[in-house]
Amino acid sequence: MRNNKQKKMETQRKLVTQHDPKSPISEQYRTIRTNIQFSSIDEELQTLIVTSAGPGEGKSTTTANMAVVFAQQGKKVLLVDGDLRKPTVHYTFSFTNTFGLTSVLSKQISFQEAVKTSQIENLDILPSGPLPPNPAELLSSRSMMELLRIAKEQYDIIIFDTPPVLVVTDAQVMSNMCDGVILVVSSGRTEKDAAVKAKELLTAAKAKIVGVVLNNKEESKTASYYYYGK
Repeated sequence: MRNNKQKKMETQRKLVTQHDPKSPISEQYRTIRTNIQFSSIDEELQTLIVTSAGPGEGKSTTTANMAVVFAQQGKKVLLVDGDLRKPTVHYTFSFTNTFGLTSVLSKQISFQEAVKTSQIENLDILPSGPLPPNPAELLSSRSMMELLRIAKEQYDIIIFDTPPVLVVTDAQVMSNMCDGVILVVSSGRTEKDAAVKAKELLTAAKAKIVGVVLNNKEESKTASYYYYGK
């Protein structure tokens, strides 16, 4: 079992934008933030989902750090763990997962009761909550539409961490409910065919793909994150 020191070190590595904001990686996340903001001049992107082709490509770490840099800019941010199969957001921000998104969607508690205030100014967290037997159905429910309506009234930007596209349909279900999608691919890990297939599935779901984050690409001996627009 990991001790508290190990857990703290792991959290610091994942939330580099909080613990080392002057690092090259943190600067790359700010570049991602800037490019997202400029990707749609005529239409504000208030709701975003972050997904990947397959597992282990860094989409949850990317999602968390994107949320942090938007909050650091002064935006009121809600980070939602929409991965109702293998949630990680509560681990990253050191919260329990007793209640969360699924609790709100199943009307066990209110949205206000489920949202947690993080240690980062302007950033609130909505963990996944207990894992349900029907994730896709919950995410496509009227309750989710109502949750989005409420969240939009209270936050400048809402970011969803969702499961990989090629594993389950959850990201596709969410993609046409939100203003934009960020697809994360991992250098040396994501196969080209898998990335193309993920894009095709999102496009078929009428998703608006605003860009792709290339993760784990080494540049000047530093792992970096890049953003490529359409």
